[in-house]
Amino acid sequence: MSTEAALRDRSGSICELCGSVEGLGVYEIPPASNGGPDECVLLCGTCRGQVETPETVDVHHWRCLNDSMWSTVPAVQVMAWRMLTRLRAEGWPQELLDMLYLDDETKVWAKANGDGESDDLSIVHRDSNGVLLEAGDTVTLIKDLDVKGAGFTAKRGTAVRGISLVSDNAEHIEGKVSGQRIVLLTKFVKKTN
Repeated sequence: MSTEAALRDRSGSICELCGSVEGLGVYEIPPASNGGPDECVLLCGTCRGQVETPETVDVHHWRCLNDSMWSTVPAVQVMAWRMLTRLRAEGWPQELLDMLYLDDETKVWAKANGDGESDDLSIVHRDSNGVLLEAGDTVTLIKDLDVKGAGFTAKRGTAVRGISLVSDNAEHIEGKVSGQRIVLLTKFVKKTN
């Protein structure tokens, strides 16, 4: 049986990462593959293109990994781990990585191409609409927030000017509200132009 036939049989003729049935083909997992079904996955054209050309990645396409990461096939687990690792600065992939279990042998294979070796993880701050936040931006609160320890409520619609970014947490920014410097969750603000 050919590798492609074995992979189609294993996957039910769908992409093993996203479930698409379009443009399926064998993808040999780098850095070293013997071309056998145990070291390959069946990918659609979209997944394959984004795996091979990282600058074309559509982050939202990879939400499919929420399902495929639970595969019992080590090759699929490796590809899910690698893509989640590439995208972890987005926030949600890191949450999935924290849940993903790989046995020792599979984890060594997943790391074999160098993914996950850098601890220099760039933290990206985004507002409630997914818009990139930068130091000095002005944001508006989208809900009333009780400020613990300060004894006041920051009202919805309040503008917070000249924010600063918390360097080790993508969900936190700092800004002055009612004359006090407080930490705000990015999910409760939207950037204003």
